Amino acid sequence: MKFQPDQLDGVNAISKLEAGRIWVHATAFESSLLVPWRGEVQAWPVDGIAALEQAHFEAIVGFEPELVVFGSGEKHRFVSPALYRGLIERRIGVETMDTAAACRTFNVLVHEGRKVLGAFVMDKAAPGIS
Repeated sequence: MKFQPDQLDGVNAISKLEAGRIWVHATAFESSLLVPWRGEVQAWPVDGIAALEQAHFEAIVGFEPELVVFGSGEKHRFVSPALYRGLIERRIGVETMDTAAACRTFNVLVHEGRKVLGAFVMDKAAPGIS
């Protein structure tokens, strides 16, 4: 028995993950992106984990999420907490995981009605899902 619909009206959901591509509903994205629980998906000008700067995480504040699910690519890679210190100081949680796990977690949290933002890095230098 289902306890929740496959798709909730007005919220974003990750529908598919492929090598080098994340699908939000029926739209494919091939570069790093920010996926809010509601509203427009936005490009995130990050070319890979090594290119991340504090300003990239500061761009997230305007979405007013309660939690950020950070997809680090094909492999789980941590970034320095100094980069997202501004989020922590604003009491915005940050969870880091590989992109596949981050996509699944994002969908669960969205369907729970949480104000979550998915921040997914697509590493142009790495093969496969990055």
